[in-house]
Amino acid sequence: MASVYKSADAQRLIQGWCRNRIDGWNVEHRRWDVVTAAGATSVVAAGAEPTDTAPSIVLVPGTNMNAAVSLPFAEKLARRWPTLILDVPGQPGLSADHRPRRNRMAWYGQWLAEALESTIAGSAVVVGHSLGGAIALACPSPQIAGRVLISPAGLVRLAVAPSILAATIPWLARPTAARTNRLLQHMLAPEHRVPEELSDWMTQVARHCRSSLAPPPLPTAVLAAVRQQATCLVAIGRDDVFLPPGRIGPAVRRSLGTDLRILDHCGHLGLDEQPNEITRLIAEITS
Repeated sequence: MASVYKSADAQRLIQGWCRNRIDGWNVEHRRWDVVTAAGATSVVAAGAEPTDTAPSIVLVPGTNMNAAVSLPFAEKLARRWPTLILDVPGQPGLSADHRPRRNRMAWYGQWLAEALESTIAGSAVVVGHSLGGAIALACPSPQIAGRVLISPAGLVRLAVAPSILAATIPWLARPTAARTNRLLQHMLAPEHRVPEELSDWMTQVARHCRSSLAPPPLPTAVLAAVRQQATCLVAIGRDDVFLPPGRIGPAVRRSLGTDLRILDHCGHLGLDEQPNEITRLIAEITS
C-alpha cells in the first residue's frame, strides 16, 4: 500500500489546509469519519437530513480533489438535497492515506459500497467526477439509485497531449503558482480563469503529495452490470482535453447504453466551470 503523502509533515500540512477550509465554510454542515476496509473515510454532510424515502446526493471527487475543494459545488447541491461528500482514500484529504498498487478499482468500488452503507439509510444518487466517476461505475452497491458521471475515467484511456506533459513535468518538479495555473488552464475551457483557491490547493498537492494516474477502462462485465442496475447519466465538457467528446461518446453508448451530454463552455473541471448545468442534470434523475 502506497501513501499519497511524501512525509508525515506533508500529511499534516495538507490535512490542516482541508480542515481550515471546511471549518470556515459558511454553510451549516457536519464532518465525521466512518470506518471501512480501506481505512477511515471523511464525510462532510450539508442540507437536509438524509431519509429512507428519497435519495441523498453523494459526491465522489476526482484525482487530487476532496470535500475541501468541492464546497462551492456542494453548497448548490445542499440547497436542494441532502448532500454528502466523501474524501477518497489514497487521495489528498482527510481520509486514509493509502491506496493499493493492484486491483485498485475493485478496491475502490467496495470502499464506496461500505461508505454508503455506513452513512445513509436509504438510496443515493452518486455524482462522480473523473476518478470519482470510475469509482461510481466500479461500485456494485444496491443503494445506488442513479449515477451522474462528469468527465468520468474508467470508460476509455485519457488522452494526454504533449502540451499537457510540458505543463505537468515542471509543475511536479518545482511547483509554483504560475506553473500550477499553466497546468490548470489546460483543464479549463478557454474563457475560464483558474480559481484562486484551486490554484493554491494544486500547488500544495504538487509540493506534498504523490499524484496517482487515471485508471484504465473498467472490465466489460462491470460496465454491463452498471447498465442493468440504475439510471446513468454521463456529461463531458466540450473542451475537455483528457476526454474529448468524440473519444468518449462511442464508449458511453456502447458500454452504458446512453447518449453523452455535452457541456458548453466547459473543460475537464465541470464542477467548477458549470455547476448549475450539472445540478440540472442531477435533478433529471432525482425528480
